[in-house]
Amino acid sequence: MKFTEEHEWLKPEGELVTVGITKHAAEQLGDIVFVELPEAGRSVSKGEEVVVIESVKAASDILAPLDGEIVEVNSALADSPGLVNEDPMGAAWFFRMRPASMADLDGYMDEAAYNAMIG
Repeated sequence: MKFTEEHEWLKPEGELVTVGITKHAAEQLGDIVFVELPEAGRSVSKGEEVVVIESVKAASDILAPLDGEIVEVNSALADSPGLVNEDPMGAAWFFRMRPASMADLDGYMDEAAYNAMIG
């Protein structure tokens, strides 16, 4: 897995990358009450807003970590946004994408570097 400075995790799986937020991010947000996901089939550019998360504390945007196409979204989050608090690194993934280049993952942190960043 790779991690962004914005507390997203990226898990390469074949030609796809699954994206979610870290446990640290979910804890900082508090109880998640709403998740707005992108449409499957949408082309995105790195840095583009793709997911909106609302918690009891704040609203946050999740940005596309890579250029590519969203190929699948986790529709379970629409009915159960609290999954993000329960299992942020597993069942509460947001979307799967086909990146324009898997090599772009190399620019992100590994787990040890991420854990050092959050201290």
